[in-house]
Amino acid sequence: MKITKWLFIVLLGTALVSAQEQPHRYSLDEAIAFALENNYSSVNASRDMIDAQKQKWEVIADGLPQINAAISYQNQLKQPVSLIPAEFFGGEPGTFTPITFGQPQQANATATLKQQIFDGSYIVGVQATRTFLDYSKNNKEKTDQEVKAAVVNAYGNVLLAQETVTIAQNNKNTLEKTLFETQKLFENGLGDEESVEQLQITLSSVESGLKNAQRLEGITLQILNLVMGLPISTPTILTEDLDDLTRAQIAFNMMDSELNIKNNVDYKLVLNLNEQRELELKLARSRALPKLNAFVNYGSTSFSDSFNFFSGDPEWFDSSILGFDLDIPIFSSLKRSASTQRAKIALDKAKTQLFETEERVRLDWQRARSDFQFAIEEYQTKKNNLDLAGRIEQKNQIKYQEGLASSFELRQAQTQLYSAQQEYLQSMVDVINRKTALENILNQ
Repeated sequence: MKITKWLFIVLLGTALVSAQEQPHRYSLDEAIAFALENNYSSVNASRDMIDAQKQKWEVIADGLPQINAAISYQNQLKQPVSLIPAEFFGGEPGTFTPITFGQPQQANATATLKQQIFDGSYIVGVQATRTFLDYSKNNKEKTDQEVKAAVVNAYGNVLLAQETVTIAQNNKNTLEKTLFETQKLFENGLGDEESVEQLQITLSSVESGLKNAQRLEGITLQILNLVMGLPISTPTILTEDLDDLTRAQIAFNMMDSELNIKNNVDYKLVLNLNEQRELELKLARSRALPKLNAFVNYGSTSFSDSFNFFSGDPEWFDSSILGFDLDIPIFSSLKRSASTQRAKIALDKAKTQLFETEERVRLDWQRARSDFQFAIEEYQTKKNNLDLAGRIEQKNQIKYQEGLASSFELRQAQTQLYSAQQEYLQSMVDVINRKTALENILNQ
């Protein structure tokens, strides 16, 4: 019975460990969707939106009724003495009699209701909360775009590293076979030592590149996990193939997409800045307007020789006040005028920045279209170059085996092939990243 129990515990622990180590599988779209929910910057941007909503109500609440209560207690350990003419009490004229008034202990309880009737700055403040809320939404949109671009870049780099490892391993296997055959020929007196050494140099370089690619594969996976909001040690499997993903990203119709400047996030953020500066100008002007507030309070006071206010013996005396406060600005030694002029200057600067942003976005759009088209052209060129480099290397392999090409010529063909392989892989990643950059500008 005990053995069965311990066996169950061991099996349960093994199952839990296996469940914890179960790898997560993501396509590119799934990785983006996960990151938009869990990326650290995206999470904080969502919190900023909630904070903006709370701040909006905080400002609105300032103009709503405010009720405050106050309770105070005083114990005059040494009561103040007043001097009263003695003749009031039958004494001699010109003399004074010391006397104390009231009882030494006093308790007060007051409740006050305040209501803002008119305040120009409050009206501007409420308008500003809407602008700030719009800014928070646009900032969240901007953060999501940055997260998407980071995920696409990291995802592509992982695929690039994985493909590099695969290709480097295949190149290593081919070189080891060629080196083995050449070594045997040299040992049998049918080859030269230089050919062996040339192949050893090439193999050493390929092995070094393979080790580096294997290290980069692990690092790029950790970077992807970090961008997605996962612990960097999380086992992650990518379900996309780099070549298939690249072909899916080639969309020539995007070249003809028109730019709607009002959809661009950078433009919307600067537009928010202009709205904010306009409100700041209104706020500066509103400081010259009067402020009117109303209040009403109700209180009760009790006096006693000892602390027995809650026993029911001391009498409580009620009081109530209704009043209005009117604050009228008259002269500020031109301080308000200077503040208004500064707000006007800030608004003019924001307008200039808005125009600059509009022109820059149009330029970025044209450049992004050009970069995307160039990336597609480069991908097609590098693919053709890889095919050519592969055929050239294969021909040199045959010539080398037949003694018609030197080891130096073979090494040149191999080096050219390895470079073409890396350029082809990088061109695929460039297509994916350039499309993402164009989509962000178009806000698609």
